[in-house]
Amino acid sequence: MTPSSRLPLEAWGRRLMTRAEAWADRSRLRRYAYEFLWFGLKQGWACLFGGAMLALIVGTFLFWPDQAPLARYDFLVLGALGIQALMLAFRLESWEEARVIFLFHVAGTIMELFKTYHGSWIYPEESVLRIGAVPLFSGFMYAAVGSYIARVQRIFHIRVRNYPPLWTTWVLAAAIYVNFFAHHWLPDIRLALFAATGLLFMRGWFYFTADRTRRSMPLLLGYGLVALFIWFAENLGTFARAWVYPGQADGWHMVSLNKLGAWFLLMIISVVLVSIVHRPEEEDVTA
Repeated sequence: MTPSSRLPLEAWGRRLMTRAEAWADRSRLRRYAYEFLWFGLKQGWACLFGGAMLALIVGTFLFWPDQAPLARYDFLVLGALGIQALMLAFRLESWEEARVIFLFHVAGTIMELFKTYHGSWIYPEESVLRIGAVPLFSGFMYAAVGSYIARVQRIFHIRVRNYPPLWTTWVLAAAIYVNFFAHHWLPDIRLALFAATGLLFMRGWFYFTADRTRRSMPLLLGYGLVALFIWFAENLGTFARAWVYPGQADGWHMVSLNKLGAWFLLMIISVVLVSIVHRPEEEDVTA
């Protein structure tokens, strides 16, 4: 766990919460409302990188001038680099987290190169900062997921119970990643991967603090909820034509709910990668 002294803005936020507690403690309804409010605010704070990237994507779609000397996609690359630099400069992320997030960028870019080659989706706009058909900002969208997972563990003081042995999660994550490629030639084993995920994580719970009370949730439910919100963000991204699926070439429509399964499996890869930096810590239920 990164010491709070290295994250001064988050420490300031905790002091602000303390001052608001006196107001919340005047009634039970206020306490629940206050806890729910801070749950949402802290989730938004954890999503800082992804939220800023999504704002850039939608904002440039709505307001980017047609005759701009810089391609929109290239601006998104520079904007993503700027966001990452600011987060490190203001110590909103540690260098250890930045390194594992870089792994997300690399793994995501490799997948993008493969998937665009096979026509799974396309990037319809021209740009200079790209590898083949893949603009370089695309890797930052995967990095945004890693940033969220790393930050949410710290911000909510997340601990776990009955987390599966780490080596089993590494094997599962590797199998999921390989299947994203191999199913183009071999049978898709996605259903087996869902079953394996369920068997490994079905007994697992995570514990978190939004305000002052420890709450708990099944790991699988938490992963599913995060996948759902990524799906919402994906709909905004395709609406803003950051990328488009083949069925959206003639006009935007909502992304199929079937994509939730892919995002859920991506969540497993993301959690496993972040565990390199933030090893799952056991909740002390006797405290």
